[in-house]
Amino acid sequence: MANVILVTGGARSGKSAYSETLAKSFNGSRVYIATCPVMDEEMARRVERHQQQRKNDGWTTVEEERDLSGVIRQSIQYDTILVDCLTLWINNLMYYAERAGAAIAEDRMLEICTELKLACTAHPGNIIFVINEVGLGIVPDNAQARLFRDLSGRCSQEIARFATKVVLVACGIPLVLKDEQK
Repeated sequence: MANVILVTGGARSGKSAYSETLAKSFNGSRVYIATCPVMDEEMARRVERHQQQRKNDGWTTVEEERDLSGVIRQSIQYDTILVDCLTLWINNLMYYAERAGAAIAEDRMLEICTELKLACTAHPGNIIFVINEVGLGIVPDNAQARLFRDLSGRCSQEIARFATKVVLVACGIPLVLKDEQK
């Protein structure tokens, strides 16, 4: 199984920068799996800027909004995989489910996380997942926002269960919550 690291924290906490630095500390090739959908011109410029920065740092970038398990399985040749971020991925799953007239419940999120675990089992290197900690604020005032918070929390818990390391980043400072690395 891969050396799985989960990095969590609030928006703009420094978790992505920490994760990228961590990924670069490992020897070998690396791929950056980006989950952000491009919804407007500002986001397109942001994505393009990030892609160029990563290219200059020796990253291969894969844009994937939904099928993380599939792209992880297809990335076996890379020593390190960085998935940034699961929060947007959950948003994307909810969006496409809603467009199809369906919904994703917590039991389905458990199944999807099990699929991720199986994909990680087949990878011999390092996999770093980034996710926002969204459960520290007030209870959202609508059902869809509460579902998003719940799915995000469930995903965090499930990934943390099989991760060898879990790091919370606040104010740019990493706090190790779990460390069972090989």
